[in-house]
Parts: sequence; C-alpha cells; structure tokens
Amino acid sequence: MPPTNLPISQISRANSTRRQFLKNSAATISGLALSSCGWRLADVQSAPPVKGNADQLFIYTWAGYTDKALLDRFAEKTGIRVIADVFDSNEAMLARVQAGGGRAYSIIYPSDYMVIQMKELGLLSQLEHSILGGIDRLKKQFQNPVYDPGNRYSVPLSWGTTGLIYNSEQLKEAPTDWDYLWKHKQELTRRMTLANDVREVMGAALRMQGFSLNSTNPEEVKKAYEKLVELKPAIASFTTDAWRPQMLTGDLKVAMCYSSDANEVIPDNDKLRYVVPKSGSSLWTDTLVIPKGAPNPEAAYKWINFMLQADVAASLVERLSFSTPSEDAFSLLTPEVRDNQILFPSEATLKNCEGVAPVGKFIDVYDRYWTKLTSG
Repeated sequence: MPPTNLPISQISRANSTRRQFLKNSAATISGLALSSCGWRLADVQSAPPVKGNADQLFIYTWAGYTDKALLDRFAEKTGIRVIADVFDSNEAMLARVQAGGGRAYSIIYPSDYMVIQMKELGLLSQLEHSILGGIDRLKKQFQNPVYDPGNRYSVPLSWGTTGLIYNSEQLKEAPTDWDYLWKHKQELTRRMTLANDVREVMGAALRMQGFSLNSTNPEEVKKAYEKLVELKPAIASFTTDAWRPQMLTGDLKVAMCYSSDANEVIPDNDKLRYVVPKSGSSLWTDTLVIPKGAPNPEAAYKWINFMLQADVAASLVERLSFSTPSEDAFSLLTPEVRDNQILFPSEATLKNCEGVAPVGKFIDVYDRYWTKLTSG
C-alpha cells in the first residue's frame, strides 16, 4: 500500500496526545470506539497477553501511534497479528515493566530519557543491527543519539518539540519566547494553560532563565519554581490535552503543547500558530525497544524493520501527524509536509532545544516544587 498523499488537515487519529490516554476502566476500554480513527480498540487491551504464540506480537505503546491500516498491513505482510496495549506515561510503563508485566511484550515504545533509565536497570535487550535494515538511513542526529549512542538498545520512531500554540487574532503581538507569558500575564489571565508535566513546565522556566532543561542545581530549580509561582494566578489550568477545544473556540489565547498535537489542531482554525520559544525547549524522541525476556523477538525484529521501511514511515507521518527520523521517508513526503515547520523545524530552531534526561534522586526536588505549584 503506497503512502497516502492526503494533507494532514484531512487526517485524524485517536483523540489523545502523545503523553496522555483516556483513563477509563479496562471494561470501558475494551468496548470503546474511536470514531476519529474509524476503528475499535479490538486490538488494544489491558489484560495481560498470552505469551509464546509465534503468530502474535504484543506491543506496549503510546495511544495514537498505531491504527488499523498499520496493523492490517503488517499482518498481510508477515502473517503476524499485532495486539497493542497502551500506556499514558513513561513512568506508568516502567512501573508495569518492573512489576513483571513487561515480560508479556516484545516491543515497547519508551521516550528518549526512559531508554537511559531502562538500560541502566537492565531491562532492555541489545539490538542485533545485522538483522535490522534502515538504521543507516536515519537522519544524522538520530544515528548516534545521546540517550543511546549507536542505537544499541533502541530505534528512534518519532520526534518533536514542545512550544506554544496561540491565537494570532487575539494577541496584540506574537510570542517568541517563554517570557511572553510573564510580560503579558494580565492580558492572558485565565486564558492560557501549561502542560501537566513537571519536567516540561519546570524545564521551560529553566530555559527562559538560561539554565539547562535538566538542571540539578538547587538554586536554579528554585528560581524556576519562583517564576512559575508568579505566573500561577494567570494560568487557567495545567493540562496536556484539554486545551484543544478551548483554543479552537477562542476561550484560550495561548497553550503550552507538543508540536504533533499543535499540527493536528491548527488546520481546524486558521488563526492558530505554533512557536518553539527562542531560549529553548524540549526536543523529544519516542523509540522502539525489545525488552529482555521478550516472548517473540523474531516478530519484534520484523516489526522494527517494518516501521523502518520508508513508505511505512512516510505514511505514518501523513496519517498520524508526527515527525520521522528517516531520511528516505522524509523524501517521500509531499512538499507541503516536508516544508511544515511545526513537524520539521529549522536547525536554527532546534539548536537551543534539549532532550529531557533523568536527574536521578534529584527528581524528588522537582516533584516537591511541582506539588506545591499545582496544589490549591
């Protein structure tokens, strides 16, 4: 099946973000219909899968990273049925893996910083590159990433940035940096949202003041917290996805969000724009890994090779609205998508961005400040 040439504005995916999933009960999930995708979650389950069937591949993934067309195409090519279970955060996924539930899966989709943590915990199998095809055709920055030099344990699947989506009609001037929120907080009072993510929000306040997104300096992190306390009375809410309808209706003027989510929403309102703040933001990557003890590693390698195929990767960009690290897939995209600065920002934009990295036990400091900031 060739990659679709539909513009992204005409393509829908699950109504959830990269970092969020509907927190319904297992019973509700099993029967939920995703009308925007046109398929049911018949192959997305919460019950522990049965191991050992060579004709089945169980994967643990973010919501919105698979659709029926993808699963059907893989089954047609390999004869292997994919059953996808979903997680709503890297931390929830890790907890399940550490509790033993991860042994049921042959493919897991951790983000960059979580690859480091899972590798250090001895949870990942080292990849046999001789079995894989296409890693050498990844964009240069993804061939030797800082979170996994040489891609020894992971293969990058998608990437993006965190920034601000705003209503160009409602704002007197366009935001260019995080400090815009502070400078215009009277105008923006109760008309802006920040993400419900401690590292993203604290990271934004750190970058705005010239500090690392991953600072472990107590004074720097304290200053970031104090800046956010100044802003809090003007913040409508901390949310990663509820901003969408409010931005479309004009109830919000600006929201912190992921680039892939902004790219989905903007076609529905031509007044909306997206910007990566010039002082820097996060540059995230989601990956494919094979956990130790995977019940079907042969099928896992077939899945990774399938996802590395240029036409498959290009089709996912067009259908599911995230950026590909594959040079060959990028070349197959329509000019409209290749020139999309939300999905594929310039090198100048990316140079000040950082990946979110583990901060060890210092995460307790972040969490304490976050609890104080968001409570009450």
